[in-house]
Amino acid sequence: MQGKITQLLSNIQAGDFKALARAITIVENSLHGYEELLLNTTEKGGKIIGITGPPGAGKSTLVNALLRQWINEHKKIAVIAVDPSSPFNYGALLGDRIRMNDFYNNPDIFIRSLASRGALGGLNPKIIEITDIVRQAPFDIILVETVGVGQSEVEIAGLADCTVVTVVPEAGDEVQTLKAGIMEIADIFVINKADRDAADAMYANLKIMVHNKAHEGQELPVIKTIATEGKGIAELATAIDSFFTTAGSHKDHKLQLATEKCWQLLQAERMKNFDKTVIKKELSEQLFQPGFNLYAFTKQFLSSAAVK
Repeated sequence: MQGKITQLLSNIQAGDFKALARAITIVENSLHGYEELLLNTTEKGGKIIGITGPPGAGKSTLVNALLRQWINEHKKIAVIAVDPSSPFNYGALLGDRIRMNDFYNNPDIFIRSLASRGALGGLNPKIIEITDIVRQAPFDIILVETVGVGQSEVEIAGLADCTVVTVVPEAGDEVQTLKAGIMEIADIFVINKADRDAADAMYANLKIMVHNKAHEGQELPVIKTIATEGKGIAELATAIDSFFTTAGSHKDHKLQLATEKCWQLLQAERMKNFDKTVIKKELSEQLFQPGFNLYAFTKQFLSSAAVK
C-alpha cells in the first residue's frame, strides 16, 4: 500500500489531475489508505484564497472573473467549490459547477465540487485534509469558495491564507455590517455588483470600519467590482498579491491557521466513532417515550460510546 500511496503522491506532484481527483475521493470518503496519504503530505504548494460571503453576493461570478485574470497571468489554479448538500444523500446539489464550464478543458485549471454534507461552516467536513492534498500539486493558487450560509462561514478563516469577504451594496449600513460575524474575518473586502445605487454608501461605510479597526496603520483593502463585466478584478488580484508580499512572513497568521486546523482535526478525530444512523436508530426507540429527555439521552449515549 505504501508503494501505491508514494506513486499517487508522485503523480500529483507531477501535475496529474486524475491522480489528484482520485486522492481527493480517497480522503473525502476516508477510504483505505487515506491516513497514509495524509501522513505523507508536506507543507508546500499554492496559497489558499478563501472566497466567502452571504448568498447572492456573486461569489461564483467573482471566481470566474478571477480565473480569467489569473489565466492571463499564466498561473495554475485549483478551485474547490463547496456546494449545498442534498438532505437525502449529502451529494452536491450544484454538481460540477455548471457556471465554471468555460474552464473545464483548460490544462491550467483544476475544478473540484464538494458537498458541504451538513457542515455549518459553509465548508466540507474534510476540507482541511482535501486542501492539503491539493497543495501537493503544482498550483500557484488554490481558490476555495464556500456555500454562502451567512455568519457561520467564519470557519473559512481557519483554512485560508487570505480570506476575501464579498458583499453587495444592499448589505446594510455600518451598524449592520459590524453585526455580521463574517465581517470580522476578512483580509480583503469586495463590494460586488458595484453598479447598484447603494454601492458608494456601502463603500464609505466599509472604509470607515476598516479605518477604525486598522492595526499598525494598515487598513484592509475595500474594492468595488462588477464581476459580470470584469470591472475591478485586476485590482482585486493585485490586492491579493499585495497581501502576501507586504506582510512579511505571516508567521503569526500561519501559527493561528495551524492551531485552528489542528483543533478541527482533533474534533474530527474525537467524533469519528459517532454514527448518525446509530444515533437515529437509538433515538427512534426512545424519543416518543414518556419523560424523554434529550440531554439525558446524549449523556447516556456518550457513556456507552466511551465504554466501546
